[in-house]
Amino acid sequence: MNPNDGFRELGRQECLDRLVEAPIGRVVHTRNALPAVLPVNFSLDAEFSVVLRTSADSELARAIDGVVVAFEADAVDAVAHSGWSVVVTGRALVVNDPAEHAHLARTGPRSWVTSPSDVFIRIASELVTGRELVGGRTLYGVDLPSS
Repeated sequence: MNPNDGFRELGRQECLDRLVEAPIGRVVHTRNALPAVLPVNFSLDAEFSVVLRTSADSELARAIDGVVVAFEADAVDAVAHSGWSVVVTGRALVVNDPAEHAHLARTGPRSWVTSPSDVFIRIASELVTGRELVGGRTLYGVDLPSS
């Protein structure tokens, strides 16, 4: 990225640190050969995989198990015209191991909607990219007019 365009690339660890702060992210997957985006709450596990919790019979669980998806989270300050965005790309898998499921039930994300049968989905952090908008409405130290 051009350092003068107002954006700064984030390193992998910076990206993961930002994800820890974000309460909500978005899963990007394919539905009927078209892009689909769903907001989700999430957590990171010890291997820095994104972990989601959803109903076992949800469309999301069926649609992304075993496929490569993207997960995006961000933070924006509209007043300061600043923010960041992180994208994790990797294979999503439903956690089937009972011991791992029990562990995630204690340590993983809490569901915002009650379900009698939750599953956890892990998205491997195979590719992690991010960028930060630095400088907001200024360019070369000069404030830009608002539109």
